[in-house]
Amino acid sequence: MKIDYHMHFEYGDYNINWVQGFFNTASLHNINEIGITEHSHTFPTFKNLYYNDLILDDSPVGKFQQAWLKKNKFKHSLDDYFNFMAQLKLNHNVKTGIEVCNFQNQAAVKQILNNYNFDYIIGSVHFINGWAYDSSEIKDEWNNHNLQDIYECYTQQVEMLAAAHLYDVLGHPFNVRLFNHIPDFDTTPYLVRTAQALKSANMAVDVNTGTLYRYPVKEISPYPDFMKIAADYELPIIISSDAHRPEDCGRFCDEAIDYVKQFGYNQVLTFNNRQRTLVDLN
Repeated sequence: MKIDYHMHFEYGDYNINWVQGFFNTASLHNINEIGITEHSHTFPTFKNLYYNDLILDDSPVGKFQQAWLKKNKFKHSLDDYFNFMAQLKLNHNVKTGIEVCNFQNQAAVKQILNNYNFDYIIGSVHFINGWAYDSSEIKDEWNNHNLQDIYECYTQQVEMLAAAHLYDVLGHPFNVRLFNHIPDFDTTPYLVRTAQALKSANMAVDVNTGTLYRYPVKEISPYPDFMKIAADYELPIIISSDAHRPEDCGRFCDEAIDYVKQFGYNQVLTFNNRQRTLVDLN
């Protein structure tokens, strides 16, 4: 079975004509099942969490993030999303997921998520101390940080997400490499701590091709050092393209399948109403 379990409709809208392109492209790649994981910033119920956590001062990072929060954000309710997904499920094999940022107030996140019957929930580290480190527009901020401190902060954020016991999957693990900031120190302690946190929370690993085709590092996340440890800890996986446009659905998923098989993976997880099933990769 081939899946693509991480993608977003945000560049278009909840419009059948727009989203049909995702299904058409999935068919071209022989994808059996897709999962939509709208960003939490699509939904107004998460708005205060962003404004509480992000740097929003007069610095270059703050000014960019002020503008970012006002562009194409918070435009649909979660009810809108579920109603639209219910329409899609009438004719398509599709799962309803969500990708939630690493908010510091996990109790508030729990209150929101508990009101909806997602098929699965991805938790992703998108911010380090309030800075959207994956935004190319503010990548110069990387020059102001020690890379080992970044790895420590990233790992702490994963541990926080895992401790919340709200999430099924960690999104694009260790994508802190995305702008080619490659460590010259031993990252093993951070990789092991992350794997241990995921194991304790029964969370899976998102094997994500988005960093292969969208970022300078041009590699699948997570990178091989973490994949080896994930396999050692017997962490299950999903495979995803992180598509934001219809034409990217399933992109490099065949390469991702070949990649994970190098580490002994022959199965992926599928989800239905938060219940997980291991299926064979083909």
